[in-house]
Amino acid sequence: MSSAYAALADRHREIALLHSCSSTLGWDQETHLPPSALTYRADQLSYLSGKAYALSSGKDYHNLLTAAEDSQPTSILEKANLREWRYQYQRATCLNQSIVERESQITSHAKAAWIKAREDNNFSHFAPHMQQLLDLAKEKAELWGYENEAYDALLANFERGATTKDVESIFSRYEPQIKDLAASAVNRSTQASPRQFEGSFPVEAQKQLNREVAESLGFDFSSGRIDTTTHPFCTTLGPKDVRLTTRYYDHDFTASLFGVMHEAGHGLYEQGLPDSEYGLPSGSSVSLGIHESQSLLWEAHVGRSPEFWHHWFPRAQELFPQLNDWNTQEFLQRINQATFSPIRVDADEATYDLHILLRFNIERQLLKGELQVQDIPAAWNELFASYFGFTPENDTQGCLQDIHWSMGGLGYFATYTLGNLNASQLFHIAIQSDAIKNAYDNANFTPLLEWMRTHIHQKASLELPQDLMASATGQTTNPDFHIQHLNKRFLNT
Repeated sequence: MSSAYAALADRHREIALLHSCSSTLGWDQETHLPPSALTYRADQLSYLSGKAYALSSGKDYHNLLTAAEDSQPTSILEKANLREWRYQYQRATCLNQSIVERESQITSHAKAAWIKAREDNNFSHFAPHMQQLLDLAKEKAELWGYENEAYDALLANFERGATTKDVESIFSRYEPQIKDLAASAVNRSTQASPRQFEGSFPVEAQKQLNREVAESLGFDFSSGRIDTTTHPFCTTLGPKDVRLTTRYYDHDFTASLFGVMHEAGHGLYEQGLPDSEYGLPSGSSVSLGIHESQSLLWEAHVGRSPEFWHHWFPRAQELFPQLNDWNTQEFLQRINQATFSPIRVDADEATYDLHILLRFNIERQLLKGELQVQDIPAAWNELFASYFGFTPENDTQGCLQDIHWSMGGLGYFATYTLGNLNASQLFHIAIQSDAIKNAYDNANFTPLLEWMRTHIHQKASLELPQDLMASATGQTTNPDFHIQHLNKRFLNT
C-alpha cells in the first residue's frame, strides 16, 4: 500500500464520519425532531454536506487520487477502491459546493412539506418543492452529462454502471409478462376469497414478534434497533449502528412485520459488509438494485413462504389470539393474495412491479419535459388506471404516497424492480444447494444468510452490480427467474 493510497483511504474515512453525522441527524429528523426545529436542522445538514463535498473534490484530493493511481496498486481491493474513487471524484467535480449545500436545504424542507401535503391530501402544497427538486435534478444531470437522456445521469446515482437503455431493455421484456401474470393472480385470489383479519393487533405485541423474527434472520440487535416512522426505511449511522424503522396498523400485524423483514434485509446487508473497510468502497454496498435484492429476498422469498410460517404461525397465534381458529394454509392465502392496491408499500408480489413501472415512466416524462409538475396527479391517475383498472381516491393514496422525491430521489424507483428480479435470481441459485434447501425447508435460514454473506455482502463494491450478479449466479439480471417464482407462488404453475 502506497503512502498516497493510505492518505486517500484516511480522507474517505473522514468523509464517512461526516456522512454518518448527517445520517444520524437525518434519522432523528424522521423519528423525533420537533417541527419547529426543522430550519436549523436543514442548516446543520447543509453544513455537513458542504464539508464532505469539499474534502472529496478539492485540489489536494485530486493530487492524492492521482498519486495513488500512479503507484499502480496490484491488489483487487485497492484497484476497486481507486476505480470507485475516480468515478465519485468525476461526478463530484461536475458539481460545486453551492449545489450540494442547496440540495441539502431543498430536501430538508421538501420532506417536511411532503409530510404536511400527505396529511392535507393536497399535492399542490408539495408542488413548489417538487419543482425545485426537478429543476435541481435537471441541473445536475446536465452537469454530469449523459448518454441518451437526463434520466441516465440520475439513475447512475443509485445503480452503478446502468443506463436507462439497459433498464428499459429489461423492463420492456418484463412488462407484458408481469401485466398478464398480475391480472391472472388477482383473478385467482378474488375467486378464492381469502379469509380476512378481524379485531385489533396491539402494537406492543407486533413489536415483540417483529423483533423475534428479525433476530431469527440474523439481524444483530447489539448493532441495530427498530423505530417507528411515517415511511419505513433502513439507515446505517456508522459501524455497528444499523437502524430499521416500520409503521403499524392496528388492523393488520403483517404490514409492520413485512416492513421489518424488508428493512432487516437491508440491515443484514449492512451488517455483513466488512467492518474494517467502513467508509471505503470495499466496505460499502454497490447499488440499490443489489441492496433491494437483499430486502426483497428476506421479505418475500423467506417471509411469505410456507416454510417460514409453518414455524412462526404458532407464535403469531400466541401473540394474537384471534388467529387461534385459523390454520396455516388460510393464513398463507391471506398474506399471498393478489389485489390491485393503490399503495406501493402494501402491494403484493404479483402487482408490486406495476407500481414501479408507473413511477419509472412518470420520472422519465418529467425529466424529458413531457410532463409538468402541476400535472403529476392527473398523469399519475391516468397511468395508474391503465395498469390497475381504477384510479386512487386522492393524492395521498396516489402521487404523494412515497417519500423518495422529497429526498431528491428521482431515478431511484427503477432499482426496486431490479431488486425484485435480482432477489429471485439469487434465491434460485442459492437454493440449489442441498444444505441450504434442507435448512430452508425447516425454517433455518442461517445457511441462506451465509451464502449471501459470501457472494454478495463481503464483496461490497469490489465488483459492479451486473458483474456481481454474473459472478454469483452465472448471468446478469434476467427477469425469467422472477416470473417463474411468481407463477409458482400465485398460479401454482
